[in-house]
Amino acid sequence: MNPLRERLHLDRRRFLTSAAGGIGGVALLALLRESGALALPARRAAPLAKAKNCIFFFMEGGPSQFDLFSYKPKLNELNGQRPPEALLAGKRFAFVQKDTAVLLGTDPARTFAAHGQSGMMFSDLLPNLSRHADRICLLQTVFTTQFNHHPAQLMVQTGDNLEGHPSVGSWFLYGLGSENKNLPGYVVMNSSAYLSGGERLWQSGFLPTTYGGVLFQPSGNPILNLAAPPGISKSVERRGLDALARLNEIRRQKMMDPEIAARIENYELAFRMQMAGPELTDLSLESGQTLARYGIDRTDPFVPMASYRRPAAGSYGNFARHCLLARRMVERGVRFINVFSGSWDAHFLLNSEIGFFSQMVDQPIAALIDDLAERGLLDETLVVIASEFGRTPLGENRPTFDGVSGRDHHPEAFCVLMIGGGTKGGFTYGETDELGWTATRDPVDIADVHATMLSLFGIDHTALSFPSRGADQRLTPLTRAARVINDIIA
Repeated sequence: MNPLRERLHLDRRRFLTSAAGGIGGVALLALLRESGALALPARRAAPLAKAKNCIFFFMEGGPSQFDLFSYKPKLNELNGQRPPEALLAGKRFAFVQKDTAVLLGTDPARTFAAHGQSGMMFSDLLPNLSRHADRICLLQTVFTTQFNHHPAQLMVQTGDNLEGHPSVGSWFLYGLGSENKNLPGYVVMNSSAYLSGGERLWQSGFLPTTYGGVLFQPSGNPILNLAAPPGISKSVERRGLDALARLNEIRRQKMMDPEIAARIENYELAFRMQMAGPELTDLSLESGQTLARYGIDRTDPFVPMASYRRPAAGSYGNFARHCLLARRMVERGVRFINVFSGSWDAHFLLNSEIGFFSQMVDQPIAALIDDLAERGLLDETLVVIASEFGRTPLGENRPTFDGVSGRDHHPEAFCVLMIGGGTKGGFTYGETDELGWTATRDPVDIADVHATMLSLFGIDHTALSFPSRGADQRLTPLTRAARVINDIIA
């Protein structure tokens, strides 16, 4: 460093540290805010927020709403016919060829029925989840501005289609903290074959790294390389961490970099997790009845499927374990749990693939809802089931395809489910047209979903912010309005 610059740098630091109660206090406040040690106060949107924890299921790839939740007899009636030209005017698709596209109804073998006192419609692909119809709040008219996987996944998981923004779980942890100091406040579990967004879907973005999601393995030590090497005792490891912390603190004081403080905390959390982590993932104390209810021992059926969409062998059992672990995490105060499954991206072979994935998730998610309810946890746990978009009411007709057996991406109207956490059960919000193309009543922006989720936790989405890039950034957009969907809040 240039000696003159170094002297000026040191004199400036002495001035800031010696200006008692003045500029030094302002600088300290700014550093605490940047490090997350002093999170911005979250203004409560409701006097008494019910939700304390969130389990967010992300069905990567975009399940077909027409085969699960959206019953459209008119679409079935017009199967194989050209859609009205007005529907196609100005529309963009990932792969559909507009000039030759035709409407695609639900497979004739698929049946829909009304369930519960609410009469909510479900297909026969979800026999277990449909039992909870009177607990489910179904948003039918969610839309996004993105029609390709990567930006659409970022939009749902971070509130923005560009990389570098914190995930929704990071915002929750930043605003609310965690009730368990020996486990991460934000945990990620993944059984998806392909996530185009990758780790960016649970990153901390411009928030300190302590707020990022921590990826868990389904069994054993939840984090790879968490345990100390053989022959290293706890006392030796503790002394090593203490020495490393002192060195990092020296560096932090010199550089005034809040990320160094985050690094120290991450090392400490990893040390504490060596005991708490394996205990969390040890399912031996769960009853046989509980394990069977979730379907831990299920085997994967073999169905025709594109190789890149097929998850690793054992995905049925892994997803069931993820659901059971999510309940155990809620019991231990983990604030936000992301569970990924997929890929539901059925451009062809739709009927076989959606059957495979529906059977994978239906039993474990229904068991989780039962389990939370029986333990008195459902009222304070918000369960969300979402994806990056839905599927078109058109058949996909790429020139290279032999026939039409799948659907393209559809961002204009798709479904998000919310259960518990202060939402209205047995309630369907919004309506789409008779072809399921777009909303005819109550459209819901992804940002509205985020604003409502925060509101259920008592947080005003306009108040939870963090200074970055010259502005107080938020989970919800700065450039367009987002609203809380008060009609779905009990």
